[in-house]
Amino acid sequence: MHIQNRVNNNFLVNAVTEYKIRPIHHVIFWSIYFIFNFLRWGSYFNDYIYSFKSNLLGFPIHITLSYFTIYYLIPRFLFKRKYISFIAALFVSILIMVTIKYLLTHFLISYNVWPEGPETYSMTLNFTVVMMLGELYVITFVASFKFTIDYLRETRKASLLEKEQLETELRFLRAQISPHFFFNTLNNIYSLSLEKSDRTPETIIKLSDLMRYVLYETKDKNQSLKKELHFIQNYLDLEQMRYNENLELEFTVKGDPKGHKIGPLLLVQFIENAFKHGANKNIGKVKISIEIRIEEKFLYFQARNTKPMDTCLEKSKKSGGIGLTNVEKRLKLRYAEDEYRLSIQDGSDEYVVNLMLTLR
Repeated sequence: MHIQNRVNNNFLVNAVTEYKIRPIHHVIFWSIYFIFNFLRWGSYFNDYIYSFKSNLLGFPIHITLSYFTIYYLIPRFLFKRKYISFIAALFVSILIMVTIKYLLTHFLISYNVWPEGPETYSMTLNFTVVMMLGELYVITFVASFKFTIDYLRETRKASLLEKEQLETELRFLRAQISPHFFFNTLNNIYSLSLEKSDRTPETIIKLSDLMRYVLYETKDKNQSLKKELHFIQNYLDLEQMRYNENLELEFTVKGDPKGHKIGPLLLVQFIENAFKHGANKNIGKVKISIEIRIEEKFLYFQARNTKPMDTCLEKSKKSGGIGLTNVEKRLKLRYAEDEYRLSIQDGSDEYVVNLMLTLR
């Protein structure tokens, strides 16, 4: 189990890291952005040398501001709802970087620090506002990429965790079935052994087949419907041996199960419930009817059993068990709401379960 958990966790980590931003992604992004800006402003100024120099100087400022905002200011202030502090810190950071950009441009490239603007040789208010808005645009653009990737990663992680949780619960519910079912079947064999019945060896062989099926062939999400029906037949044979002439059992299957799949050990819960609260609680003859009908991609199942005498009814209600609660959980976990329909009729003298299920 521990090994399986580690495998599942590794799968989850690997799947989530599909959306991880690696260093090469940063290099590619900024390289493309640089080339775009270089060509754009080179064409605008009709001076590609100046465009190259100014972008080569400006991009370290873009990168510094963007990463400082994304990895420091936003986590420290915005995520903690310190909105005024965030705005103030962002404003000061941009102002400082714009000032540095102005000074570096002025001394290293050209005295004409704003060739596309009306003022060319001084750091005016208009220049400061336009440059700050430009830097804010870059920060917003870069942050949008970062948040989109984070959102996709967290969404995928949540989806995988939910799926893993559902699978874990399904495994747990199936694990509940096996001890419960075998406990009842062993009681059947014990009853036969007390009677020194000649059917005891045959019963043990059938039980062996049932155990093999439950232990080795129910690990997959879906099982062959044909195998599942064979399992049910063996189960009913065991119960028929146990009750003999006191049980009037009808089991009919209509349609071709070949090529269809179903959740393992799903239908047997309803059948077991029919015996538990029908045959087990009655003195005398009892009737149990099981009908399975396969039509195209749908399975129609009905389990019908007579109810115990009034003197045993209260005891039957108290005996409970995981039974139907378990199988209803499995249905909700395994199938969508429009893939099955379950109805239970609790009459005065009869208990009827009807299930319509979409086959895989």
